[in-house]
Amino acid sequence: MRRAAKPSATKSAGKPRRRVARPPAPKPYHHGDLRRVLIDAALQLVGEGGAEAVSVREAARRAGVSPGAPFRHFPSRDALIQAVAEEAQRRFRAEVEAALAAAPAGDPLGRFRCLGLAYLRWAMRNPTHFEIISSRRLFNHDQAAAISGDNAELIALTEQTLAEAFAAGQLRSADLKQVQIAGRALVYGFARMNIDGHFPRWGVAGPEAERTAEAILDLFIEGIAKRP
Repeated sequence: MRRAAKPSATKSAGKPRRRVARPPAPKPYHHGDLRRVLIDAALQLVGEGGAEAVSVREAARRAGVSPGAPFRHFPSRDALIQAVAEEAQRRFRAEVEAALAAAPAGDPLGRFRCLGLAYLRWAMRNPTHFEIISSRRLFNHDQAAAISGDNAELIALTEQTLAEAFAAGQLRSADLKQVQIAGRALVYGFARMNIDGHFPRWGVAGPEAERTAEAILDLFIEGIAKRP
């Protein structure tokens, strides 16, 4: 009786087994300008919850990168906050310069009004950003040359505008320095009152703040202007 033939070894014996190709591992999301994206994310966080809401980890999450990726650009939270302040200062200055470009020529007091109104409007529309650039508790201003320089130039621009009004005989006071200090105190003080939540006490609702700012600025200009 013939025995049943044993099953032969598979024909593929001795041949290498085909490996199923695996899809490549997904590459981490990469930004062309990660630094810029992180600053924008941090600015968003500041707008939503103030400087206290900013963290490098949360900025990374919003930028869509790993928690460690930002540290190549910002070694600490303080470095990120300073970069946010620099960007906020740049936007602030751009608003003031745009207002001055549209201001009437040959009327220094009119230019001061445009400057002051641009200052107040930006500060009230961006209170958390204004607080970052105006507060010295959030980062070292002395080591932030770009911010300190921009801020000094804006103050000098305000002083120069009032000095030109003084030279043109538009001011009543003979003490230019007092007028300059009063002008600075007016715009900065009003902006801080808004940040610190003082307006409700004076019956000024949110939407009225800008109209009140314009009225206060006009009242100040009327007080320092030489009457015909």
